[in-house]
Amino acid sequence: MAMPFYVAPEQVMKDRADYARKGIARGRSLAALIYADGVLICAENTSSTLRKVSEIYDRIAFAGVGKYNEFDQLRIAGVRAADLKGYTFSREDVDARSLANQYAQILGQVFTHEMKPMEVEILVAEVGVDGAPDQLFHILYDGTVVDEADFTVLGGEAETIAERLQGAWQAGMARDDALRAAVSALAGPDRTLTSAELEVAVLDRGNGRRAFRRLTDAEIDAALGAPAGAGGASGDG
Repeated sequence: MAMPFYVAPEQVMKDRADYARKGIARGRSLAALIYADGVLICAENTSSTLRKVSEIYDRIAFAGVGKYNEFDQLRIAGVRAADLKGYTFSREDVDARSLANQYAQILGQVFTHEMKPMEVEILVAEVGVDGAPDQLFHILYDGTVVDEADFTVLGGEAETIAERLQGAWQAGMARDDALRAAVSALAGPDRTLTSAELEVAVLDRGNGRRAFRRLTDAEIDAALGAPAGAGGASGDG
């Protein structure tokens, strides 16, 4: 009788983690910052059709990096879960924390039991109202949930970008200041990013129940000090 091939569980988990990290590192990064009036999410993205940042529900946004088809499946699942909970109970019962926990369960289950892990990192953000704090939940490929404060970075070179962002972020900063800080951190000292290479959205308390809004190329150019029309068409990738 042939003996089955044995691989230590620790080695299996390590190989899956390495595989997922390599896939995520091939994608472009994104940064999310809490500013005076809400949450700003800035992603490096050259596509005009493939969105990395989207609305999930009232005052809740989703963002992903890595393999597009995988994080878009998660986005759709989140929209459906939020709609069902809001319809069954009330809109106020839908919150970022419960969505982040559901995503963590999905990613953890796939990482542990499937042959190939999902090559994604995702963000669930919620803007607070009536004195409630803004929230950033960073969910890793293995289902780990990190409750971030102030800002977070997803994707390749996240540590380096976060170090640059650490020096620029300030509590209570204005939206345009937050955008400039995010773009500078994503670009680094050797590159310049324009609106054609960026996808930017905000969860703004001043927008009412539907807090999510995408910034136009003109708004991005104005914040970055670029000449009007210099950026071209904005998009995601």
